[in-house]
Amino acid sequence: MKCYEFDEKIDRRGSDSFKYDFRQTMFGTPEVLPMWVADMDFRTPDFILHALKQRLEHPVLGYTLKSGGYYTAILDWLEQRHNWKIKWEWISFSPGVVPALTMAVMAFSNPGDKIIVQPPVYFPFFTCIAGPGRAVLHNPLKLEQGRYIMDLDHLRRQIDSRTKMLFLCHPHNPGGMVWSRDELLALAEICLEHGLVIISDEIHSDLVFRPNRHIPLASLSETIADQVVTCMAPSKTFNLAGLSTAFVVAGNPGLLRKYNHVLDYMHLQIGNIFGNVALEAAYLQGEEWLEQLLDYVQGNIRYAVDYLRRYIPVIKAMVPQATYMLWLDCRDLGLNPAELRNFMIHKAGLGLNDGATFGIGGEGFMRMNLACPRSVVEEAMERLKKAVEGYSDSQS
Repeated sequence: MKCYEFDEKIDRRGSDSFKYDFRQTMFGTPEVLPMWVADMDFRTPDFILHALKQRLEHPVLGYTLKSGGYYTAILDWLEQRHNWKIKWEWISFSPGVVPALTMAVMAFSNPGDKIIVQPPVYFPFFTCIAGPGRAVLHNPLKLEQGRYIMDLDHLRRQIDSRTKMLFLCHPHNPGGMVWSRDELLALAEICLEHGLVIISDEIHSDLVFRPNRHIPLASLSETIADQVVTCMAPSKTFNLAGLSTAFVVAGNPGLLRKYNHVLDYMHLQIGNIFGNVALEAAYLQGEEWLEQLLDYVQGNIRYAVDYLRRYIPVIKAMVPQATYMLWLDCRDLGLNPAELRNFMIHKAGLGLNDGATFGIGGEGFMRMNLACPRSVVEEAMERLKKAVEGYSDSQS
């Protein structure tokens, strides 16, 4: 068994890294420790880089088909990793999960229709709906005993004749919940009753910590699958976000045909050579690397959560079951969203995602990316501790 290295600190400055080289624009200073945008600071796996280098040995980079190996890699990965058997003809392409969400909105609804989101949630959900002229319908999650749960009674009351779709974040970002079978079934029952198409964003499905297990929504039954379009990608799992390669799965041929119609008229169906190569290499060879990654990231989460409990109890962490994000409850600091953002940037020297951007219920929270070397997490916790101690002293 090969042992992979995750402690290495890689200098990403000057590589046109959004996470690092956009700090001045995003935070007003390049000096913050960047722990925001959801990509990892680890090396992209060597077997993926090797496959890309092999493809570069061919001197022509023309229009490229997706090979049979591309589809087989997806089929095998979903069956082995998630016990989900699908057919290759259910698969379509997108340059990313967010574009897939937008194309789904255009395919399955009309201007003025309502689409449900469950905030606090991944903030592009809102623009994917509002941008094409649809109405965002909020079904806020409830925070109970350190975990978000769905408010299904509220959901039922929200649905009317103009409501056409629901966006599901599964696993949840930013909270890191892995929705249980019972939760998924209860949600699906309501959506089926009202004829709502469910767009299930499952991009974090591979980043689930034992003993939790991801259950693809469409795997629950053929009836449910008939109303679901699933969005997935290897990008978060294997640090491939820059290759703009995702895929959708839709077992309902009518839904798939409508989605593909939008995909085709936007001329996005071909994708890119290197995304195809990387996806295939990742899913064929990535099992051991992923297991080691999950162990390492879970170690980072344990370290951060324990540090907060011991030294910064005024800030509470929602312990994630999945993703490499830590959702920090900073409400006891008593700061409004603008003040909290300023505190994290200028007092703690941390570049985090502002919880208010995740919608209703996100105010007073911050999202921290822990897919980085342990030494970076240690530095972040020390900076945060010093900032909170200074703030507490100033309030005395």
